[in-house]
Amino acid sequence: MSGTQATPLQLTQSQNPCFKSSKSVSSTNGSINCFSGRDHESCHVPNPIIDYSMLISNDCLKKSQAINDLNQACLNYGFFTVTNHGIPDSLIGSVMNWLSNFFNQSDEEKRRYDTNDPTDRIRFRWGGRTQRELLHMRAHPTFHCPSKPADSMVLTEYCERMREMGMQLLRGISKSLGLEECYIENKMKLESGYSVFGPNYYPALSQSSDDKNQIGQFPHRDPGLLVLLAQNVGGGLQIEHQKKWLNANFPPSSIFVIVADHIEILTNGKYKSLLHRVALNSKVERMSLPFFFGPSLDVTVKPEPEFVDDHNPPSYRQMTYKAYLESNDHHVIEARANLNQIRL
Repeated sequence: MSGTQATPLQLTQSQNPCFKSSKSVSSTNGSINCFSGRDHESCHVPNPIIDYSMLISNDCLKKSQAINDLNQACLNYGFFTVTNHGIPDSLIGSVMNWLSNFFNQSDEEKRRYDTNDPTDRIRFRWGGRTQRELLHMRAHPTFHCPSKPADSMVLTEYCERMREMGMQLLRGISKSLGLEECYIENKMKLESGYSVFGPNYYPALSQSSDDKNQIGQFPHRDPGLLVLLAQNVGGGLQIEHQKKWLNANFPPSSIFVIVADHIEILTNGKYKSLLHRVALNSKVERMSLPFFFGPSLDVTVKPEPEFVDDHNPPSYRQMTYKAYLESNDHHVIEARANLNQIRL
């Protein structure tokens, strides 16, 4: 696939009603711009911002505003950028360094985790012609990671912080739906929720590459409730919005959040799972750190009664989260989506 990338459009406070200034985020605000193949068409698309400090604030007005922002982001976009989240840049940097050391190990060392054992808690994969590499690690209920490199405690801390953020966001999303704060938490049994940390390594394009916009990961949705994403460089991630592919550029110190399949199922389609892909259009190596925040494996996920009536019958078949992840002979650690197959 070939195309021309439009110049990113920077959003200002007056242009984006969801924008809130943040001291902890780079002065360059996240931006979204259109990408539609060879003939690009730039367009102005708001990039929803959720100020995490407001969401967890004891100030009722600030909290209410953050919940309203969550509603608008989930209802109209299926994604948002979290600022003021309190996760130190130094921690994210340490995780990036650990992963860089892992991916730079010998193929022999990495292939220790390139297996198909049904008891796998860690799985490494190659990405074919794009040379993408991915490492999936079970992060919850118990945490597992490779024995090398050493000092993996930074991964444990990072996953704990991601999980706490995901929990707070889901409490806000519950409130945004007019439900009790712990509605999703209780329905999905998040105390024993199944979460996967799945870093990706994308090499820089070679100078001889004829296609400067080749796809590193084809269009897909993700299972679970939310995907919380950090990355080391801007660019690469593309999202579908109103039948256009948009480049999602967000500051490295912010967290990009994607609404996933089981929010769509639970809300009977009110909040939609986001279709996205990755384009290899960078001259530098890129690492992304998706954290897949999911329900407990034994929970049966279905459209809940609050979202079903005579005019809105159930749009999805009920299924346990484990069965959903294992459909089409996949393993739960792979975190593969299957939404189209359970639509009614």
